[in-house]
Amino acid sequence: MSRGFVKEDDQEEPPFIPPRAPLPAGMVNLVTARGYDLLDRERLELERERRSVIEQGEASEINDDDRRRQLIVINGKLDQLSERIATAQIVQHEGTPDDVRFGTTITFRHERGSKKGTIFRLAIVGVDEANIKESRVAFTAPIARVLIGKRVGDLADLMLGNEVQQLKILKIEL
Repeated sequence: MSRGFVKEDDQEEPPFIPPRAPLPAGMVNLVTARGYDLLDRERLELERERRSVIEQGEASEINDDDRRRQLIVINGKLDQLSERIATAQIVQHEGTPDDVRFGTTITFRHERGSKKGTIFRLAIVGVDEANIKESRVAFTAPIARVLIGKRVGDLADLMLGNEVQQLKILKIEL
């Protein structure tokens, strides 16, 4: 049918489904046991939300267009989440790690740069578990990439803006 015979009001914009944190092409979807549990809890919550929307629709508490849009968003989020869960590889360590790796928590001090003397502690986790407010960074983050493989006492250079920050590893733990 020609577009000339379609009302402008009939053109509904598809709902926006926010993308998950990016996982670079070719990268394995590493997760900690905690991260996997968080993904599973998120799945359960989305499934509960979907059941609630369906039940509300059956009880006519919301109109069909609103319910349909809500279900599209929930189902889209579930599809993205299901893909992440299906590709997740849980990484667990035994013993005390000698070097910085996925799943470890690192304490380091800025040795050079504008943050000189500042001590930070952060955990290297999967992309879905990363949360800077909780001091959890994705293993794909630049700071994680320069720290991975380092040992206590090692130095790592991190470019922040136009300045090189030199980081000294003080402690590595699980």
